Amino acid sequence: MAVVPLSDASRPLARFPLVTVLILAANGISFALELAGGEAYVTDWSVVPAQIMSDHHWITLITAMYLHGSWLHIIGNMLFLWAFGPAVEDAMSRMAYFLFYTVGGLVGMLSQILVSPESTVPCLGASGAIAAVMGAFLVTYPRDRIKCLLIIGWFVRTTLIPAAVLIGVWFLIQLVNAGEVISNQEGGVAYAAHVGGVIFGAAFGRLFERPRQLFA
Repeated sequence: MAVVPLSDASRPLARFPLVTVLILAANGISFALELAGGEAYVTDWSVVPAQIMSDHHWITLITAMYLHGSWLHIIGNMLFLWAFGPAVEDAMSRMAYFLFYTVGGLVGMLSQILVSPESTVPCLGASGAIAAVMGAFLVTYPRDRIKCLLIIGWFVRTTLIPAAVLIGVWFLIQLVNAGEVISNQEGGVAYAAHVGGVIFGAAFGRLFERPRQLFA
């Protein structure tokens, strides 16, 4: 079974989600560069925890947020960003939202490094930043209903799921699986980045919101 979030079905947007669209475009352009540059390009711009711990290649903490390992990886991440990003952007100024997204991505990457400091496996992807967006959404709009695709085998239908349930269950799955990255140095899903991102977003997201939103 798979659940794919599509959009916030409860809240009309107050403005066009310009920053979210630009982030989507930046990820798309970066992925095109990956396809053209091949494995060497990905290796050069991904986070390698052991290198960061040796005080090298700090710029990759930013560049790795715009890299993805496969078509499925980037499509999945961008769907999640589109489902939750526009409403969170609405609650913040555009500059604050971009700063929040970037810091959330940094926290996610650093969380992954913390649990695997000696790993030489490249880490890449926007999921830490997107997890931060989801954490902020959970705190700001917990009662909103998210339009999702529910996929069970060949059965596909749309359904509405409360944000608190959808994000809460997703977070628990990441938390349960986070321990795997401590003993597994062979790559895979960066669960610790997801956990760190959600915690950062839930704890600090409202501080980035515009003043009139703080007590809504």
